[in-house]
Amino acid sequence: MSDEEVIRRKLLIDGDGTGDDRRLNVLLKNFFKWGNFCDETSPEFRTLYDRMLAQIDQCESASRRSQVGLRANGRQQQKGQQYQKKLEKQIADCKKAIEVNKQNLVQAKVLKQNRMMYDLLAQSIKQQPARKDTDKNLADLKAELNQLREQKTKLEQKLEMRRKLFHVSVSSMNQLRAILEEDDVANSSLDDITNSPEPMSE
Repeated sequence: MSDEEVIRRKLLIDGDGTGDDRRLNVLLKNFFKWGNFCDETSPEFRTLYDRMLAQIDQCESASRRSQVGLRANGRQQQKGQQYQKKLEKQIADCKKAIEVNKQNLVQAKVLKQNRMMYDLLAQSIKQQPARKDTDKNLADLKAELNQLREQKTKLEQKLEMRRKLFHVSVSSMNQLRAILEEDDVANSSLDDITNSPEPMSE
């Protein structure tokens, strides 16, 4: 069985198909029909020849559109990967900021407990009879308490700055996620346009 007979049987069994397959199948059918013409001077012979040329142009045009779509998809995919890397970096930075804030919070709690302990100790010392050593110890405790208060104030300021940085990072991450979602919608629309079947002339 020759290749030509195999192709003819396949066309009879499968039909014309859809999309690019249909375009090529119709072109093959017309080619076989044109090749079987005996009278090359008949108008139908020329009409079929012109029709095949038009179908070839349509095939080439569809191929070029597919290549353009593939290149556009590649660029979109590369852009999406870049956004993903930026998003992953933002997430990593947010995690680091959260860990730092946790550590600062633990330190702030410890300082608060120390302050309460020193306040109780200072009140106890005040209730004792006035003595020189007691007064000296009280002065030392007050000085240490003042240092602890200064440390607490600095830590609270640092914690507030970290909290603002964390909010900025979260906001940036949400903006990147919104951009990615818009790109996904754009990619989906582009795929729909690229994959939509085109009307064919037989």
